[in-house]
Amino acid sequence: MAKADFYETLGVGRSADEKELKSAFRKLAMKYHPDRNPDNADAEKKFKEINEAYETLKDPQKRAAYDRFGHAAFENGGPGAGGFGGGAQGFGGAGGFSDIFEDIFGEMMGGARGRRQPNGRERGADLRYNMEISLDEAFHGKTAQIRVPSSVVCDECSGSGAKPGSSPTTCGTCHGAGRVRAAQGFFSVERTCPTCHGRGEIIADPCPKCHGEGRKVEERSLSVNIPAGIEDGTRIRLQGEGEAGLRGGPSGDLYIFLSVKPHQFFQRDGADLHCSVPISMTQAALGGKFEVTTLDGAKSRVAVPEGTQAGKQFRLKGKGMPVLRSSHRGDLYIQVRVETPQKLTKRQRELLQEFDELSSKENNPESNGFFSKMKDFFGTE
Repeated sequence: MAKADFYETLGVGRSADEKELKSAFRKLAMKYHPDRNPDNADAEKKFKEINEAYETLKDPQKRAAYDRFGHAAFENGGPGAGGFGGGAQGFGGAGGFSDIFEDIFGEMMGGARGRRQPNGRERGADLRYNMEISLDEAFHGKTAQIRVPSSVVCDECSGSGAKPGSSPTTCGTCHGAGRVRAAQGFFSVERTCPTCHGRGEIIADPCPKCHGEGRKVEERSLSVNIPAGIEDGTRIRLQGEGEAGLRGGPSGDLYIFLSVKPHQFFQRDGADLHCSVPISMTQAALGGKFEVTTLDGAKSRVAVPEGTQAGKQFRLKGKGMPVLRSSHRGDLYIQVRVETPQKLTKRQRELLQEFDELSSKENNPESNGFFSKMKDFFGTE
């Protein structure tokens, strides 16, 4: 029976580049891999065919020979036969499969490869610490002292995991590699060594203090620099301050997640601050002045012009929050609320009624204009 065309086997055109070939092989290998199709002879046969096709076409010299002579290039001493070391059946040197084995089947192996360091050392986990600060502390910046419970290097064995005076020995099963190869049908699969569990070493006499892990749990005191102008939700990374690695592996990182508590008077918007200030009805009508204390402790005077309306906003330039890592500051916006008098005395009521009788449309242009427009809109008198 004639062999199928290698390009048709992979489902690509003859002009396909290396990236297209690899992508096509990945998809087909995932589909027909024997581990995903147990006891399926057709899938195993198909897997062999796509591997043979990929092995041929990924090599520029073999591909050139195939494009010119077809399958005959590798049969009966053809011009391309020597490159396969006895033909392209199965895996040959396993090049087509092994070069992207980890990409395709890494998740089937538990994703463990790449996370271990030589000799079974593993990077420690990253840690998270939530810190709440006040708006005043965010304004000025501070140096905070925190206490973090985490794993640290065992001082008894210096992180080796072995009892002092002894040392780990190389695993006899994997010879220190941490991985072993096992034959499954026509291909081989690499797995974590069952004897040393990927460490590459055997600890015959573990450290009594850390029980062979090379680390212990203890609370540490750390200093954290909070820069002036830092914002809510900022994350600060302290490199190497996370959990210690297993058996002398590198430590993880510590991440400080900051949240800023609400302030009694100020609301923050980036580098700007907003504040709502109540003023009396007479102050709004006649004009006047009032003082506000800013976050830097200084007092700023705000002039209220005659006839100020509720919601009027005043801008105090450069009185807001510091801009992170710069000499600039945002602005402070003061919004006034006009307070209506309560619990009027008899005389106060008489004066207000007299004022109302003397008032004209010019005194209250906005309210008079609103009701006039409403009457016109609905056609009412």
